[in-house]
Amino acid sequence: MPETVIIADHLTKIFKYKKGVLGKIIENTAVSALSFEVKAGEIIAFIGPNGGGKSTTIKMLTSILYPSSGHASVLGLTPWKNREKLVRQIGVVFGQKSQLYYHLSPTDSYTLSAAAYNLSSREAKARVHELAKQFEIEDCLNLPVKNLSLGQRMRCELIASLLHRPSVLFLDEPTLGLDIEAKYLFRSFLLKQAQKEGTTVFLTSHDVGDIESLCHRILLINHGKLLLDSDIQNLKEKYGAGQVLCVERPSGKIEEISLQTTTKLSQLKKFFSSQPFSNVFVRSTDLETIIASIYRK
Repeated sequence: MPETVIIADHLTKIFKYKKGVLGKIIENTAVSALSFEVKAGEIIAFIGPNGGGKSTTIKMLTSILYPSSGHASVLGLTPWKNREKLVRQIGVVFGQKSQLYYHLSPTDSYTLSAAAYNLSSREAKARVHELAKQFEIEDCLNLPVKNLSLGQRMRCELIASLLHRPSVLFLDEPTLGLDIEAKYLFRSFLLKQAQKEGTTVFLTSHDVGDIESLCHRILLINHGKLLLDSDIQNLKEKYGAGQVLCVERPSGKIEEISLQTTTKLSQLKKFFSSQPFSNVFVRSTDLETIIASIYRK
């Protein structure tokens, strides 16, 4: 059985700030008694609405923030107590914050990172060459980061996070702003890398394509609390409401009816006889619709 590499046990983060002339202390609970576990090699989607507590949780798990209470463990280490040791074993990519130096080339940034991770020049060059070839980004490594497209930069960011062969990779909105082709490339390269080296991936994303392409399991958080922990297939079966019957009318308008075990034959007869139709097809409820319905509930 795979070992547990990430543990959150009643993890809580409360931000306090002063308000008004009298300086009244206001408390905002960003994460509330959050508990879950992640096994080695899993690719997890950690999702939720904006302000739900996702980024705050990642920052606690990666030693950027101290929790107000509770406990967490990543690779057997307490992040805020063993920061230096932990950062040598994890990788982090923030879609809105670069770890590459804007005016330098990716190669220059990798040289500095390699020194921080105590990698020899030979090791670092071999690793960069391996990843750059896999990610099809070799021609861009000596250009200034400021001259790269967003898709090129994100692939270079991924190389930077994988340079030291981390056991766990944290990704916070890594495909934000990428076009369709760049997203596809990023996902396929990441999936190949995770499978090749058995990397555990902890992903936050609002892009359902990221989730369906990469992840096996969803953790859904809102108001700092864990609302759902489910295998994606089980999620579709439980909340997907079966399949959807689609009828295309001669006008081109498509009407839908959800097919469930409680659907009656009289409902279907009425649906078909109400107007003429030119085409009929059945589709499964997509994951985006399921997640949106859970958010609404």
